[in-house]
Amino acid sequence: MAENVKATEAKSIELPANLTVRELAEAIEASPIQIIKTLMSNGVMANINQHIDFDTAAVVAAEMGYEATLLKVDELESKPVGEVPLWRQLIANEDKKNLKPRAPVVTILGHVDHGKTTLLDAIRQTSVVNEEAGGITQHIGAYQASHKERLITFLDTPGHAAFTAMRSRGAQGADVVILVVAADDGVMPQTKEALAHARAARVPIVVALTKVDRPNANPELVKKQLADNGLIPDEWDGDTIVVPVSAKQKVGLEDLLEAILLVADNTEILANPAGEVIGTVIEGERDPSRGVIATLLVQNGSLKMGDTVVVGTAYGRLRAMFDFAGKKIEEAGPSTPASVLGLNDVPVAGEPFRVVENEREARNLVAERAEKEKADKNSPVGALTLESMFEAFQAGHVRELRLIVKADVQGSLEPIVSSLEAMKSKDKEGEIGVHVLHTGTGNISESDIQLAGASKAIVMGFNVVADGPAQRKAEKEGVSIRLYDIIYRMTEDVEKALKGMLKPELKERVIGKAEVLQVFKISRYGKIAGCRVTEGELRRGAFLRIYRDKTLVYEGELTSLKHEKDDVKEVKTGFECGINLKDFDDFKEKDVIECYVRELVAAQ
Repeated sequence: MAENVKATEAKSIELPANLTVRELAEAIEASPIQIIKTLMSNGVMANINQHIDFDTAAVVAAEMGYEATLLKVDELESKPVGEVPLWRQLIANEDKKNLKPRAPVVTILGHVDHGKTTLLDAIRQTSVVNEEAGGITQHIGAYQASHKERLITFLDTPGHAAFTAMRSRGAQGADVVILVVAADDGVMPQTKEALAHARAARVPIVVALTKVDRPNANPELVKKQLADNGLIPDEWDGDTIVVPVSAKQKVGLEDLLEAILLVADNTEILANPAGEVIGTVIEGERDPSRGVIATLLVQNGSLKMGDTVVVGTAYGRLRAMFDFAGKKIEEAGPSTPASVLGLNDVPVAGEPFRVVENEREARNLVAERAEKEKADKNSPVGALTLESMFEAFQAGHVRELRLIVKADVQGSLEPIVSSLEAMKSKDKEGEIGVHVLHTGTGNISESDIQLAGASKAIVMGFNVVADGPAQRKAEKEGVSIRLYDIIYRMTEDVEKALKGMLKPELKERVIGKAEVLQVFKISRYGKIAGCRVTEGELRRGAFLRIYRDKTLVYEGELTSLKHEKDDVKEVKTGFECGINLKDFDDFKEKDVIECYVRELVAAQ
């Protein structure tokens, strides 16, 4: 039997999202010639080694007496992710005796112009492990430094936007965050945002107090500002290490590296070098002479030359590997960044990658993901709302209500936050509380939405509005924004959400209408209704009603929609289309089709 194909019971078979004609023949114990003939009768010309998709294979299998279902090969990613990145889930399931310490992975966040890049450059110049030039000399987004014969991996992508992009894709590549604060400037709004991102990721924080050599530096004032924001310095009996540094004068760099290792030693930073290979994409680009170049950070297992890697809908067999200095390598263990050649497409930064057995499994995995992406695009983005929160609590997906709160003035903000943080509720699993990730005065901005999207939080505003870019990003990311002008209404809604009292209402919304112009009969599909859209749009995956002389004759889901010969997801007003339904074909000319969607609407 073909790989990734298994019969589960008589006349029932599981098929992957993509397979060859030969593999299908082996799976259903038929000759390839029979399969090719059946494909030809259905209008598909294919040879024995040609790949066909699941839908085509299922049609052939049905004609051979088999009922096909889609084989799920992406087992790791089909597990609920929740707040834990895939690689952390994998390590949690490893046998403890196989886990070994690995180098901590560090990223640098902070306000613009506070010296993030200068600090990274200074560390690179003084502590970099390997400075040999090699085959790839371009910047690869990560490097390794050494302190006391121990490695530290730095993600050379400063800025919380890059850090958040990784978290929003379930990656969370960093083990330690260095929060850079300038001694002459202090805690700024962007510093607070960066701090909120680090806290939301639940990553330990070390503060690098930069520019201490400047005459107007005031370290003690900055430490007070840090303490006011919950980062109490260790010298004030707090638990935040604050290291004064001057990148230009190379002062304090050794102390900073020492602090990173100290924090790492208090955190279990482990991996199984011999386990399943999984990690995160740091960067990806297409080079005119070399093809696709991707920088991968290995987080478990050991990536080797010749491995077949899958990341998103890209895959390939690695034909070259380089370390951060461009030197050719054969293997990269946990916490090691590697620049690789061999992928068929440019991967997205922040995407998790995996090593699979061979290219056949990679193709099947990619085909399955492509189908899922296609289905997801046809489904509206579901925002995490107050109405849906209690269901998420009960399902065990979250144990706290995460909020980002903006208000017009500081005087309003303080009582709102104190009231919200005091709220608690209980379910069968225990206590549910409110976690205010970030607060601020002024209108809701795009950066607020970015933090909310990565942290699965709800944005609440008092006497403020969301600006245009924020609204567009919220719609795209599925972030819920709630605005209030009375404080008790805000706190009342949160209280109801915690107690499960805010129940959304399922309402219908008509999105389009069409008229049947002609009915066709095609042997392969049955009857097809040729229609013209008269209002709005018809959308695949939506619901429809068919009326004849104002009498309802059918109601169901719109599963097949064609424009000319192409499958499409929507057809707009004025265009013609073809509709085919699985359980109805009694179309008549002049039938009226009403297309609608069902939406959860907030309780009033």
